Amino acid sequence: MFQVRENEPEYALLNDPTCQGQNRYGKSIETVSEDDPRHGVSLNINDDDGIGENPNRNKQHGFYFNADNCIACHACEAACSEKNDNPAYIAFRSVGFVEGGSYPAYQRLNISMACNHCDDPVCLKGCPTRAYTKFTEYGAVLQDPDICFGCGYCTWVCPYNAPQLDSVKGQVTKCNMCVDRLEVGLKPACVSACLGKALDFGVIENIPEGRTQAKTEIPGFPRTDITHPNIRFQQTRTTQRDMARVDSTALKYHRDDADGSFRPTLDPKHGFKRAWNLGKLLGSHENAHIAFTLSIQMVMGAFAMLTIGPWSGLDAVSGFTASDDFLPALLIMLLLTTIGLFKLNMHLGKPHRFYRGFYNLRLSPVSREIAGVSAFFGGLAGYTLFSFFDGMFATLLQTIFVGLGLLGMGFGGYFMYKLYRIEARPFWNHWHTGASFIGTGLSLGSLLLALIALVFGALTSQLAQVLLIAATAGLALEGFGLLAHARDLKAKESEGAASFYEQTTTYGCSYWLRNGALAIALLLAAGVAVTGISSAWVFGPLLLLTLTSSVIGRALFYVVVIPTTMPGAFFWKNKGFVEHARESGLADMPQLGVAYEQHHSFKLGELLETIRSTSLSEKIAQVRRIVTG
Repeated sequence: MFQVRENEPEYALLNDPTCQGQNRYGKSIETVSEDDPRHGVSLNINDDDGIGENPNRNKQHGFYFNADNCIACHACEAACSEKNDNPAYIAFRSVGFVEGGSYPAYQRLNISMACNHCDDPVCLKGCPTRAYTKFTEYGAVLQDPDICFGCGYCTWVCPYNAPQLDSVKGQVTKCNMCVDRLEVGLKPACVSACLGKALDFGVIENIPEGRTQAKTEIPGFPRTDITHPNIRFQQTRTTQRDMARVDSTALKYHRDDADGSFRPTLDPKHGFKRAWNLGKLLGSHENAHIAFTLSIQMVMGAFAMLTIGPWSGLDAVSGFTASDDFLPALLIMLLLTTIGLFKLNMHLGKPHRFYRGFYNLRLSPVSREIAGVSAFFGGLAGYTLFSFFDGMFATLLQTIFVGLGLLGMGFGGYFMYKLYRIEARPFWNHWHTGASFIGTGLSLGSLLLALIALVFGALTSQLAQVLLIAATAGLALEGFGLLAHARDLKAKESEGAASFYEQTTTYGCSYWLRNGALAIALLLAAGVAVTGISSAWVFGPLLLLTLTSSVIGRALFYVVVIPTTMPGAFFWKNKGFVEHARESGLADMPQLGVAYEQHHSFKLGELLETIRSTSLSEKIAQVRRIVTG
């Protein structure tokens, strides 16, 4: 157990003589009844079976932040990192700020934030390995890094940037509410270290002595309806109508005069000049997800056409499946699926723990996606294997594996879409995501089959027409989704509008290259479908245009998304500074708190920049260094 000092100051001691029965969201503050077997159980901290004597041990606790008092000294950050022995690039608690006005009426509002131990923790529901638990003791949401395999999905779904992905250790860690201190009657380390009494802690809804407010929002704090966070605020000073972030995120917070609340709105701080930034776009940390989603959706689309097509009476598809070119097509599809799954698995912080992805099938869309895609892979592999054999038994097994593959495709494809419908990431939380995924499957899947048939000389005019109609439908669906997505984001006041701004400015030229390639591919596919031409001179450019559109579009999907997270400071938790540090070499100085991602299999962006800017001999040496790590 944590050792209490003899001269522990009074401000560091828990003190909640009275408590309310319910919080403002209507949830009971009592986490478990006294006759429940979970009441009075030891937390076994460091294998100590002692039980804390706090009478409020089984009540929901939370942080209290007085923005009027915070001076941004960062003592809370330092105390937290020292208590948890965190490296410089990991911070469970961080201090950022927003500012408004101009001299002499300049105003700055500091915000100190850690995990809010929410009533409805989306990190717990999203984690595929069940590394999260919401304890009845203090209502703490705790995470076990030894169970985590480093997928980082919890960092996507959390609106408050509380879980921290350690790219060096390949695991997630987060604030643990200092439950070892709570067990002996002490407040968390960050609260005890606060110089201005800006931070406090206790049973939720209790207003500390000398304070008058317990608000749920202040300027810069993300929306609370997603998780019902257990943090309360005081902020009595009148702020400017617009409070801007000082980090690189193109957002500010505008006050609604009707209710006094602040809502995120676009702040075009980078201007409206379009740029390419292809190296940054194609060299992102999410390249593994790009490869996985595109390859799996492509193969799923091709598999659906090969299996459902003959059942639908499409003689052209039936003729292809009966030809000698059918087996090579299945083998190529199996290879692409294997590559996609391999890229995704190696993207994990701890790839050898991949099997833990099935642990949370009850709650996690990631676990369900993994299960569905695994079933699809098994169905495809079995169908391919027994296609080598003849006879009634082989045909029966083929039918069974086709059913398994289609079931896995439906289940896995649906949850591949659902896992991106994240409230904390408005750019993704749109039906366009599903339209893009289905459209990619139809367009790339049909063109993959067309290319295979063309190479092996099995592309008839009837088959070409069927595949081109499918490709046209897929491209049209994706294009329609993109138009609706752009219309809806431009009309909203949210982080989604900032994401769309980044897409059309920072990556504006790449964005329009994708749009142009998609439009030309759609017109070409529709035109060729009408004429019935089945020539390599048509399908080659069509496949190239569709691939260009798909790769750039999927890269934009991952790179420009802006989560509903807390504002950063001048350099800490500031994406712009992180990029600058990596480009300039400052990231090699660990005291700056910037670490390179350690799980890139290939730094495409760095490779492109090397090829562009160095001599031939330097190119060879640099490429060898990059590829070998």
